[in-house]
Amino acid sequence: MTTSEREPCPDRILDDVGGAFAMGAVGGTAFHFLRGAYNSPNGHRLSGGSQAVRMSVPRTGGNFAAWGGLFSAFDCAMVHARQKEDPWNSILAGAATGAVLSLRQGPRATATSALVGASLLALVEGAGVLLTRTMATLPQEDHAYPFPVVPPHEEEVSAHESSPIAWVRGFFGRKEEKPAAAGGDSKSDVLESFETPSPPIPSFDYKDI
Repeated sequence: MTTSEREPCPDRILDDVGGAFAMGAVGGTAFHFLRGAYNSPNGHRLSGGSQAVRMSVPRTGGNFAAWGGLFSAFDCAMVHARQKEDPWNSILAGAATGAVLSLRQGPRATATSALVGASLLALVEGAGVLLTRTMATLPQEDHAYPFPVVPPHEEEVSAHESSPIAWVRGFFGRKEEKPAAAGGDSKSDVLESFETPSPPIPSFDYKDI
């Protein structure tokens, strides 16, 4: 998701919290169910997986929601401080989020988590920028008319002349007659058909033999 498609900063925090919680709940359900079913004895795998989901999924969803809320809050703080939105805001927000979540484990763990968070966000933002540039450099094709437009009359004539029957007739010396143009010889043919002499009228007079 690019920065132009995201919600404005005050609403972005709530949106990211909900999205992170849903992601953690869905992914945690699949993970903990499979793990609980694997660690349960035969005949109790379904109940063991369900129990693991009930016990662990709320905690997983809460951890994801906390990470998403902190990241969005730091991202909005960076936007307000730097007065612009770019990938550096997300990278710095990822580092700050990792550091805050590891404060209770000591300075070394805090620095490691900050470095890991910054690296992950740098990879994500770099992949997004690379994908955007790749899509921008692709040639823009005109999809309105993917095939050359041929007038109907020319298409019918070309198909008629290239048919196998026309080729066989031409091989034996017989050429296929082309349809007359509109308003041309068709009228004269019709008039000539009316000018031909009619057959004589039969006589019904009685003749004595």
